Amino acid sequence: MKYRYGGKEKLLSFGAYPGVSLAEARLRRAKAKVVLGEGGDPGAGNKPRTQMTFEEAARKWHGHRLDALDAGHATRLLTRLERDAFPVLGKLGLSVITPTDVLAMVRRVEARGALDVSRRLKQHVSQIYRFAIAHGWAERDPAEHLGQLLKPKPRTRHMPRIGRSELPALIRAIDGYDGEETPRRRAVTRAALLFTLLTWVRTNETRHARWEEFEDLDGASPVWRVPAERMKMVREHVVPLAPAVVALLQEVRVYSLADYVFVGEKPDQPISQNTMIYACYRMGYRGRQTVHGFRGLASTWANEAECYQPDWIEMALAHVERDEVRGAYNAALYLSPRRRMLEDWAGFIQSHLSAAPVADEALAVAKSSGQGRLLEASPA
Repeated sequence: MKYRYGGKEKLLSFGAYPGVSLAEARLRRAKAKVVLGEGGDPGAGNKPRTQMTFEEAARKWHGHRLDALDAGHATRLLTRLERDAFPVLGKLGLSVITPTDVLAMVRRVEARGALDVSRRLKQHVSQIYRFAIAHGWAERDPAEHLGQLLKPKPRTRHMPRIGRSELPALIRAIDGYDGEETPRRRAVTRAALLFTLLTWVRTNETRHARWEEFEDLDGASPVWRVPAERMKMVREHVVPLAPAVVALLQEVRVYSLADYVFVGEKPDQPISQNTMIYACYRMGYRGRQTVHGFRGLASTWANEAECYQPDWIEMALAHVERDEVRGAYNAALYLSPRRRMLEDWAGFIQSHLSAAPVADEALAVAKSSGQGRLLEASPA
């Protein structure tokens, strides 16, 4: 069989007849084509396995996983390997890499304080070796028993957030936000902050929200379907929308003439990564409250209420279900109770809104057009 590999034309023989039957030759040819299709050299079967380097195996593994990863995750993963793993292990054959070699790579990363990265790299090495073992390129995983040798992670540092007693002041500060240069920017930033607080989503999920993702905004059961590729857990997230959120979306629509709900400086771009956190700084919450910390405020409120099931709360926060079977089943559940919970949350926020009008010309325009202030819609 003639084929090309590495830019060179090669010839692969399957044996002479009658020593090798026609059926056997065809079977060998089919297997060779599979190897070639996976990026391997079908004529290299008798060569030492050390010819498969760590970098070669890692790139094949990465290519194999592309369909299961969103583009950003795939890029970060390959960058991590190219920066930290390939300089140490890349040119070494899979069969000659020892636990000491892997540990040396890990220690280099730990030395710069990147403990999370070092742990991920150790996991990646094991995943690459399991992939290689399955393909017959390696026989053992040199990273398998290194877990106990990694530097321990420091105690988890939670995102700063205020106490519940300070929440009413934060709600009023957001509702009256006037820290931007133009009426449009003030209105969009304020709306983005309130939307994030009301829906319990992450900053980037708000930033990249598109109009096409919202359903039944004029109906009885409005929802927002956040695509899996934008979610941290790479799983579609369905957010039931309280009437307050629908009113907010109607309010901000006058500023959004493109795909994004919360537009930035350019009408075809979303607000920047720092827009909302800088707004928190301007309101006096630097070091006290982050936008991501809104989720913690909501979770604390829901858990302390003692009338919402933990599963509803965890699903509203889009936390991954440890039991994959149970998680897949639950993905279609709890929409109605979650809707009630988020409507109750919106009502709680409404109860603490300032009665004074917001000093924002753009919002006055929206109100005069009949769209109304945020949260004037009563919960269903």
